[in-house]
Amino acid sequence: MNSLHTAAEHGRGIAMAVAPNGGRRLKVDHPALPLSPSELAECAAECLEAGASMIHIHVRDDAGRHCLDVERYRAATAAIRERVSDRLIIQITTEALGIFKPAEQIDLVRVLRPEACSMALREIVPDTSFERGFAALLAWMRCERIVPQIILYDRRDLEYLQDMLRRGLIPADDIPVLFVLGRYTTHQQSSPADLQDFLQASPSFAHWSMCAFGRDESACAVAAALMGGNVRLGFENNLHLPDGTVAANNAALIAPVRESLRLLGRRIETAETQRAALEAIW
Repeated sequence: MNSLHTAAEHGRGIAMAVAPNGGRRLKVDHPALPLSPSELAECAAECLEAGASMIHIHVRDDAGRHCLDVERYRAATAAIRERVSDRLIIQITTEALGIFKPAEQIDLVRVLRPEACSMALREIVPDTSFERGFAALLAWMRCERIVPQIILYDRRDLEYLQDMLRRGLIPADDIPVLFVLGRYTTHQQSSPADLQDFLQASPSFAHWSMCAFGRDESACAVAAALMGGNVRLGFENNLHLPDGTVAANNAALIAPVRESLRLLGRRIETAETQRAALEAIW
């Protein structure tokens, strides 16, 4: 079943996630980039107020470099929970950033046991020899009630994941996915038209989201929401408001999308309703 119809038939609202820091930017890029646990907690509270139901977090080492450190994730998670309780889904990442191998990504998830976790398919399954390990991780995550999100960078990633579903390597009939519009390149500007390559593949995924680079992030988000998807916004991919000015903080990037969707009569999900939607497929 095409996901565009599925979302409408289930009567779901739009789930808005914030990706406030990523693994690449530093304070020199924006002074409000949240890196420490306390900064992430403050950002979480602001973004919850702005309409987010999920926060996608990265942690850094003492030099500010991307890392997959369990204790740093625990500290960040505890700070966010203390500030917003369970009113946000906390999603960690296994992003390799060219540094971490699949085994290290898998170990992070098994040791940390997060509520939710995003994984780039091409990083955690760089070739077919890693399929069994990935399938075993997903089966374990489903038993542990850890919600995955598979990051797909292009149509080839999408078709590979669909093939894995057909071959029974995914321990469910569906799995949440994230369509990435654009790349981490200088001056990248994504467009709502970039969604077409993903959606023309007639994905069977009922719970899909998108993220986009550049000042048209908001336009991409609204377009995706109107086509049945969820959205991810934030400084990880974009620092600019729709008019091209630099956003004061992550919450400022959520506000125009939320207001646009409100004017269009779309309902915004809370963490509680998003959890229920995710539990229905995972």
